Amino acid sequence: MQLTKILLIVILALSSCNKTSVITTPKKEIKNFLVDKNELELIKEKGQWFYMDKPFNGFAVKYYSNSSLSEKIGYYNGKKEGLAYKFFKDGTVKTKSFYNENVLEGTKIKYYSSGKIFSESKYLNGKKHGIEQVWFENGQLSKKKNLKNGKENGLQQAWLKNGKIYVNYEAKNGRAFGLQRANLCYQLSNEKIIENVKKNFFINWFYHYDKL
Repeated sequence: MQLTKILLIVILALSSCNKTSVITTPKKEIKNFLVDKNELELIKEKGQWFYMDKPFNGFAVKYYSNSSLSEKIGYYNGKKEGLAYKFFKDGTVKTKSFYNENVLEGTKIKYYSSGKIFSESKYLNGKKHGIEQVWFENGQLSKKKNLKNGKENGLQQAWLKNGKIYVNYEAKNGRAFGLQRANLCYQLSNEKIIENVKKNFFINWFYHYDKL
């Protein structure tokens, strides 16, 4: 009898060791509550938006003069959370992005008013990271950038509407290598640095669309 009790205790102990503990995190549920964005107050020191003296939980919206929706952003505990949208006056989506506690994450997409994709950028911890692409409205590729932690890293290219490549250089450690009349002709053993041209032309040429 005593031996049976001992065996039972050992079996229970072993079975409890084999169980995998599961840690659950609370789900961020945004209330279906709409507030005009102008009614929110940003407390910069806390990095939070407040409504009625409390961290806002719901959706902040903005409208055009014609009463059509201009913007809709979710907030949880006073911080931007989840999908965020901007719209054209006719109601079609202009921009779609995703936030995690005020920080841009994942894919951000901008659209033409026709509904076709204008640009697609990847974000990691609030910085552009990965391949970023821009298209002409006819669907033809206009620009393609490789980025790492918000900075150019790797091949950077752009094309004219006629399909001719217009920008073509390799970025490394904040510098551009080997651009000659839009032909990539560099060797790392014989680096040719294009600094002033890149600074005064390429950056403005690549990033002007962010203001759209």
